[in-house]
Amino acid sequence: VAIARALILEPSILLLDEPTSALDASVQAEVLNLLEEIRRRRKLTFLMVSHDLAIITHMCERLMVMQNGEAVENLAASDLVKRHVTKDYTRNLLRASDGFVRTA
Repeated sequence: VAIARALILEPSILLLDEPTSALDASVQAEVLNLLEEIRRRRKLTFLMVSHDLAIITHMCERLMVMQNGEAVENLAASDLVKRHVTKDYTRNLLRASDGFVRTA
């Protein structure tokens, strides 16, 4: 409902703060696919906050890793997937998420 309200104003940028955090996996996938379709059709830019690296790499072209409110690293999502990172904090973040399996 909140996303629909925001889209009524026909913005060029949509701010998304953990847009699927409270959803189960199947509903989450539907929402992400819908957001991607809306972005393509309306030529929107998304600014997304998420702790879910899978969502970030699926939805984003570029990302910024934050630590304590400060930017640590700015990189392409493809670099994150390939683990081409330069900062220790980002490496530790990737290591901490290794083997994480989401339960429905």
